[in-house]
Amino acid sequence: MTSLMKTTFGEYIRLLRNENELTLTQLAAKLNLDSANLSKIENGKRDFDEKRLPKLAKIFKLNLTELRNEYVTDQIGKHIYETNCTKQLLQVAEEKAEYRRALNKSLQTQ
Repeated sequence: MTSLMKTTFGEYIRLLRNENELTLTQLAAKLNLDSANLSKIENGKRDFDEKRLPKLAKIFKLNLTELRNEYVTDQIGKHIYETNCTKQLLQVAEEKAEYRRALNKSLQTQ
């Protein structure tokens, strides 16, 4: 994976599963899920548990950092959608994130 996908994380899991010719039941078993829950994840009716990311990365031989980025961008996107955030609010949020980074950096150097 070289760039972030524009799909939901569930759709991304389905894409990976299909590319690797795994059935829903096979992948669910590897993730210690039942196939109904995995189906709900793939269809956007349930969120994927972040704690399972290392296992998912191992199954599909993916870089965990890149996979986590994929997951986080989906969670942020979902939150933006659900709260109907404007671009102005997102800009302020990014400024607050930058402030936190600077604050954290100054605390580390003290």
